[in-house]
Amino acid sequence: MKCVILAGGSGTRFWPLSRKDSPKQLLNIVGKQSMLQMTIDRLKKIKRVTDIYIITRADLRDKIIDEIKTVKPENVIAEPSGKNTAPAIGLVSTIISLEDPGAVLGFFPADHLIIGHYEFERALHTAEHLAHNSNSIVTIGVQPTHPSTAYGYIQFDDSSDEDHPGAYKVKTFAEKPHHKLAQRFISNGDFLWNAGMFVWKIDTLMAGLKSHMPELYESLQNISLRLQEGVSFNDIWEYIVPISIDYGLLEKSNNIYVISCEFQWNDLGSWNALYDVLGKDNKGNIVRGKGKIMDGRNNFIQSNGRFTAVIGADDLVVVNTQDITLVVPREKVEMVKEMVDFLKKQGKKDLI
Repeated sequence: MKCVILAGGSGTRFWPLSRKDSPKQLLNIVGKQSMLQMTIDRLKKIKRVTDIYIITRADLRDKIIDEIKTVKPENVIAEPSGKNTAPAIGLVSTIISLEDPGAVLGFFPADHLIIGHYEFERALHTAEHLAHNSNSIVTIGVQPTHPSTAYGYIQFDDSSDEDHPGAYKVKTFAEKPHHKLAQRFISNGDFLWNAGMFVWKIDTLMAGLKSHMPELYESLQNISLRLQEGVSFNDIWEYIVPISIDYGLLEKSNNIYVISCEFQWNDLGSWNALYDVLGKDNKGNIVRGKGKIMDGRNNFIQSNGRFTAVIGADDLVVVNTQDITLVVPREKVEMVKEMVDFLKKQGKKDLI
């Protein structure tokens, strides 16, 4: 199996630490390595992984090549411009198909935290075997531990595939639910968290795109011809409509299986998600960098270079960088993305 890491995101929910030129996947969010390097190292440990590719934005390619170890420079592929996950996945699949049209590909986000390597490896082996021996799309689902409103969900048929224990036919995909609906999902017992990882044969993917996303499929066929001729395809790419693989393909397909997994997983999608996985003091506080909390509980301080003091406040996220200070209640951290959008509209490129 060849693995592809999707590393083109800007990590806006981790603003102001994450910026356009140094997005979340290139930061040491947890541990001493970047999230992208941790993802590479995790996949390198899987015995059946034969090669690793990274697809990213054009402006990040050189930086990734300079900073990331153990991935060949020619395997770091740049999109001419960001078009969301479906075009990105289609492009890298088209490139790989020129050398290995029969390959099984696995796709993985660059910035997820996974604890439990044996269970993760077992899931990928099952996914690869199922994808190789059928014309199915295979996803990875995680057994939910609480009714999270931060994740999408996958509903599955509760009868396992006879030849692939732990693999279930997917009934439907559900968007991030409100709390009561998330509680219903958990109580039903047939929902998993959608971990955003997919495995399929290249021809299975292309058949799905031909059926459900014919315009993208046609563009990719034309891009393939350009690649074989060594000619730029930027003009074709310019007219591709941005769309996620979930909306464009997965939610329309009826040949999808999900592997049910029990490893610890967090998509580190917000400051709250990071708060959940880090060690806290006896009052639930976290201080990273220089800072002090007095008479406060359940606060998160990320202070890069400046001393940050919080007194008499609870449930706050406070992030200090050299040029920006963010203060937000933990229950409102999803609004960080809205602040970034506001700054974009104001032309404050130096702040994003």
